[in-house]
Amino acid sequence: MHRRRRTALLLSAAIAAGPLLTACGNDAHPGAAAVVGGQRITVSQLESRVNEVRAAQRTAVNGEAQYAQAIANTGTLSRDTLHNMVLDRVLHRAAQDAGITVSRKEVQEMRAGLEEQVGGPEALQTAWLQQYSIAPERLDENLRLQLEAQKLAAKLGTDTSQPAFWDALSKASEKLNVDLNPRYGAWDVERSSRVDQQAPWVRDVSTAQAQQPA
Repeated sequence: MHRRRRTALLLSAAIAAGPLLTACGNDAHPGAAAVVGGQRITVSQLESRVNEVRAAQRTAVNGEAQYAQAIANTGTLSRDTLHNMVLDRVLHRAAQDAGITVSRKEVQEMRAGLEEQVGGPEALQTAWLQQYSIAPERLDENLRLQLEAQKLAAKLGTDTSQPAFWDALSKASEKLNVDLNPRYGAWDVERSSRVDQQAPWVRDVSTAQAQQPA
């Protein structure tokens, strides 16, 4: 049966959403890496997510030298992971405000399509781990984000590179009053990105395929 090729937005680890994320010092929010919509993302929750990625990296490589190289290549993993966690909530709020929902079946269909493109479940997990620092157990969550982003852009009559899409995320960020602990970086308002990060956060699946290891 012919399967229509799907184009997926890939949210890289270097993610930004909305306006400037202000500092939430430890005095105001002890133990918090960020506060989103009045709910804390704790440092321990962040560390748990980072440890998931590190464990997956260790399993995926052979020997300490390769593992050390994987760590060196993801030196900003804590900051990037926190930005992913913040974006998850911001994008979900923007989607909710637009009346958008994503079903489990849609996530499964996207995953099946991507697995077919890259050569199977393990290849897809490896690609997301190597290119986006997404642990295998978080893959479905990430794909749900892709679908929410796609649907939101479509409903706005635009795509994720255009101001209308970013305006929706900015409004969601304002409503959620996103508050970032300064130890995890600062944000550039105009570029909606971490000030020390130049990489875009949206990529096309065709680009990901081109970067697949042989």
